Amino acid sequence: MPVATATLSSKYQISIPKDIREAMHFKPGEQLAFLRVGKSLRLVRVRKMEDLFGMAKGAGEFVRDRSTRREDILPVLNDVQKLALKDNVRKMTQRVKTKA
Repeated sequence: MPVATATLSSKYQISIPKDIREAMHFKPGEQLAFLRVGKSLRLVRVRKMEDLFGMAKGAGEFVRDRSTRREDILPVLNDVQKLALKDNVRKMTQRVKTKA
């Protein structure tokens, strides 16, 4: 696996190397999360709320009703997004422990 490097700027910023950006299909403005795994970091895409629709299959009419305002749904989706992120972290941690 090829290694790509980046340099931390004086403002503590990094640029993701072009080959990594292209391979991962990162877009400007996209949110990424830094996850600490032991003494390492993992960079993970933060899913958009629109991507989460359908995750809670069987949810009440509140979520499915098209007349429901975005402001009504945001608190619920933020909780779902946090749970999904925690689940992804748990799975990654298990994989790391299994490989060790």
